[in-house]
Amino acid sequence: MALNEIQKKLIAEVADLHKIPMGAYNFRANGESVGRNTTANIDIQSKKDKSGIDITIKDGTKNESVHIPVVISESGIVETVYNDFFIGEDCNVTIVAGCGIDNCGSQDSEHDGVHRFWIGKNSKVRYVEKHYGSGDGMGKRILNPVTEVYMEEGSSMEMEMAQIKGVDSTERTTLAELKGGAKLAVKEKLMTHGEQKALSVYKVSLNGEGSAADVVSRSVARDRSYQKFDACIIGNAPCKGHTECDSIIMDEGIILAVPSLEARNVDAELVHEAAIGKIAGDQLIKLQTLGLTESEAEEEIINGFLG
Repeated sequence: MALNEIQKKLIAEVADLHKIPMGAYNFRANGESVGRNTTANIDIQSKKDKSGIDITIKDGTKNESVHIPVVISESGIVETVYNDFFIGEDCNVTIVAGCGIDNCGSQDSEHDGVHRFWIGKNSKVRYVEKHYGSGDGMGKRILNPVTEVYMEEGSSMEMEMAQIKGVDSTERTTLAELKGGAKLAVKEKLMTHGEQKALSVYKVSLNGEGSAADVVSRSVARDRSYQKFDACIIGNAPCKGHTECDSIIMDEGIILAVPSLEARNVDAELVHEAAIGKIAGDQLIKLQTLGLTESEAEEEIINGFLG
């Protein structure tokens, strides 16, 4: 693959890749596919009617991975990409996505990725999506991901969503529908600074008996940045649902937490939690007595909080 040094750095940030991965992959750079590999069990095909790919994973595929990072290193690129995952029954796979934008120009650069997952019976999926921005230009770095998940009986999915640096504006929308015995666990990590804005919307429908969802967000808002966490869990059957927002507010930041529950079955057990606060003074003092400056102590606390 013909990747320049900036693009290689972006891929390392969003996909933790420092060389070509084993298994299936599709790399996208500045609006074009720049590398692809398929395996005997995982097929990747370009869509014919719009930008994006179809990823098909055969029944019984175990311990395989798919990497689909996207990088933008030019100012003024705006794209929407549609990626569909068809995951068979009795699979156990890891899918690593993510987008990095380096914008050193005056025009905005934007990537909107629409990912849809159909997860077969008794399959297990680990999905990692990281967002990262860099560059010293006046143009913004904008990411608006949409994730749709449709889970069959007995399936499970772990989603790790992280955005720690450099993204000026993001609107993340996640929709999920779970059948009987399906389980969804979401861990979101988010930090904003400067004038950045971040909106996270989750709507999870627990439609089958024994389905369960755990949606947890940890975030830090610094400077004059703005965050909104809007999570709704709908219990349409005997099920268990939990949503939690735990945030640190600093400087002149603003955080709005809107956890909500909708029970439509007498045996739906739903819980929500939300906590917003500043860094505790005794934590800062303790670390400063160990030789750290106040800013170093803050960074240690934030790193530990975001995990």
